[in-house]
Amino acid sequence: MIKRLVISLSSLIFSVFLLMGGNTFVMTLLGVNLGLKGIEPTLIGSIMVCYSVGFVLGSLYGPRVIKRVGHIRAFAVFSAFLASSTLIFPLTDSILIWALLRALSGVAVAGSFVVIESWFSAVATNDNRATLFFAYQICAYLAATAGQLLIGLTDPAAFVPFTLGAIVLTAALVPLSLTRMEAPTIEHSERLSVKAIFRDAPVGLLAALCSGVLISSFYSMAPVYAIQVGLPVDQLSYFMAASIFTFILFAWPLGRLCDRLDRGKIMIWINGVIALSALGVVFTGHYHLGLLIGFSSLYMGMVAAIYPVAVAITNDRMAAQHIVAASTTLLLSYGLGSSLGPLFSASMMTWLGAQGLYYGCAGVALLLGGYAWIWRLRSKAVPVAEQAHYIPTPVETAGVITELDPRNEEFVDVPMEEVFPDLEQEEIAQAQASQLDLELPEPEPDLDPVSIPAQEDPMVAMR
Repeated sequence: MIKRLVISLSSLIFSVFLLMGGNTFVMTLLGVNLGLKGIEPTLIGSIMVCYSVGFVLGSLYGPRVIKRVGHIRAFAVFSAFLASSTLIFPLTDSILIWALLRALSGVAVAGSFVVIESWFSAVATNDNRATLFFAYQICAYLAATAGQLLIGLTDPAAFVPFTLGAIVLTAALVPLSLTRMEAPTIEHSERLSVKAIFRDAPVGLLAALCSGVLISSFYSMAPVYAIQVGLPVDQLSYFMAASIFTFILFAWPLGRLCDRLDRGKIMIWINGVIALSALGVVFTGHYHLGLLIGFSSLYMGMVAAIYPVAVAITNDRMAAQHIVAASTTLLLSYGLGSSLGPLFSASMMTWLGAQGLYYGCAGVALLLGGYAWIWRLRSKAVPVAEQAHYIPTPVETAGVITELDPRNEEFVDVPMEEVFPDLEQEEIAQAQASQLDLELPEPEPDLDPVSIPAQEDPMVAMR
């Protein structure tokens, strides 16, 4: 039983790695390609924002497709759309077609995440959901880092990298298709109204929105920034990879601080560091590649921490049964911000040049930090002893994974016999006993055959 569970989870994790790695590779590749073609930043932002719009739509309506045709077929459809759109990009220079392809890619990626995340939720129990939650997010960030490193291996202006991206995205279908787990049921995710969250934790809602703006701005326009400041493509891949990987390094120390200090102060400090590191990129990044990567890594490490802190601040003021609903609403707020980010950063780059990306993001961070400071002065702080545990929540998800959040006390275990219906009852009993640290009773010894009356063979009786 345990062996089958490990194998099934390995398939899911490998699919996540390939999907996230291929998707981030293609996303950066498009920004680099458009930058090399000399397209105006406003047009690039308009193309990139279509992905965020499609992702939100896919998160909302993707489950309907899955319920109609099933998980494997739906994932095959989404993967086909994603790989096909990647191959079509180098075949045309039409901005409208590229924008449409980005929207379809967003829908396909979101639908694929719904399939994978619902499978994760099906195998989770109260004993292992925290481990699965952290494994999922670490895998996602490692894959995003690996995807950036692929940029330096090929010529972004050629057809080959698009083919490589399509191969990786198509390969993500294989592990999930080979899993022996039965497809789970997708439950409807409830949401708290924006008004309800804003009344109790307005900083959480605004921070989720700003997090979407900052992260999407970096993913979509940082490659364009690097091209405009003359960074070689091979160095660009290190610049992007190091910036994304930093969050994994910061996750643990930030978690320790958030569980021991007032989270309102943490939010203020984080945004202050974001503004300073963004200005560090502007004023010192052009002197040395190490300074550029250092300040950019610090910047992204703090930016990626905004959303988890926003979730923690919101959950501190929510009842336990509302945690998943609140997280779903915060994800929608993040999705709205991610739709605004590319347009905002592209406009700033058109107005102020390449450095406008970091000027604009520093301004957003200062506004959020200032609002958090005012809110903290006007609201009653939650005692540290009563704060919910800080969880480094991943944001590039379709929302289903929020059910694995270890803070969700209303989580319902899925019986093993429902997840693995093909197992024999004896195997299920043994696995359940090992989970509960119980010992199965020893089988009774065979009785003396002499003391057991022999049963008459039915065929002999018929004779």
